[in-house]
Amino acid sequence: MAASASATASLSHLLLARKPDPAPLPSRRAPALLPLPRRRGQRPISAAAAASDLLSAAPSLKSRLAAGETLYGLFLLSFSPTLAELAALAGYDYVVVDMEHGPGGVPEALACLRALDAARTPAVIRLPEAGPIWAKKALDLGPAGLMVPAVESPAAAAAAVSHCRYPPRGVRGAAHPIVRASAYGLDDSYLSRCEDETLIICQVETAAGIAEVDAIAAVDGVDVVQMGPLDLSASMGYLWDPGNRKVRARLREAEKKVLDARKKNVTASDGNVAYLGGFAMPNDPAEQLKLRGYHMVSGAVDIGMFRKAALEDVKRFKEAVMEIGEEEGEEDDEKDKEDDGYWSE
Repeated sequence: MAASASATASLSHLLLARKPDPAPLPSRRAPALLPLPRRRGQRPISAAAAASDLLSAAPSLKSRLAAGETLYGLFLLSFSPTLAELAALAGYDYVVVDMEHGPGGVPEALACLRALDAARTPAVIRLPEAGPIWAKKALDLGPAGLMVPAVESPAAAAAAVSHCRYPPRGVRGAAHPIVRASAYGLDDSYLSRCEDETLIICQVETAAGIAEVDAIAAVDGVDVVQMGPLDLSASMGYLWDPGNRKVRARLREAEKKVLDARKKNVTASDGNVAYLGGFAMPNDPAEQLKLRGYHMVSGAVDIGMFRKAALEDVKRFKEAVMEIGEEEGEEDDEKDKEDDGYWSE
């Protein structure tokens, strides 16, 4: 599927896209804008530039992959719109709203998509399972992409693609005049671009899937093959040992197949070869995946990040034990009050 350089299909990107020849409003002040997150090495931007950037259309995930970017994402299991917004403002390239393992359903996912759209960060929805009904409901919300779990064969990958396409190319049910993905029917261009812009990610996470990974990556319409180390370890009999050398060897084998096929495809420009995506693990951090050539890296999970921070906070407090008989002087207390800046009695 050809990569598109136009805006992503999410609603706020459509509503925020620049309109042609806008009529000036008489002496109306523009609302204050929050500063957009700045990547390392970027120069500060002016308020006018920030406003212009906010009103312009954002590049799609597919166009950024085609431009050679390595994208870094976060998994959102909490279904918290606040954490979704915070992740976006922190600078993640995309956020995966996880309906497979997270507790939320469609209404909760919609709230997270709205938060991410407002912060101009693409959302990918991971489906609870492969199937046309879940794909249809998720696509109608207007995410930038779908992640389909447990794809084990080229036929299953082709079916996943068909769930994301309208007839005659697929089987997606049509409600485009009224769903959020088309700005509730206000976006006349939706049908002409939605299939080119939606990123389709197939998870390969079993031994059976790994054996077919090169064929899955070659299926037309599969944009990314996502490695799943935890489920792979379970399918190989190493549920309690995901870092087992046999699991790592099988992952490296699959990685090499996809990356080698992409190199050949770039040279020959013949057929489809998906990009490579993956999850960071304690034994295989995100930086290592990037160095090995992964194109999309999911480096963290919101629940895991909070768990780690909470445990460290409690441990730090519990271990802060004062020696018996040791007391801080009044002078130190007064100095601490001054340093705090907000202390009052």
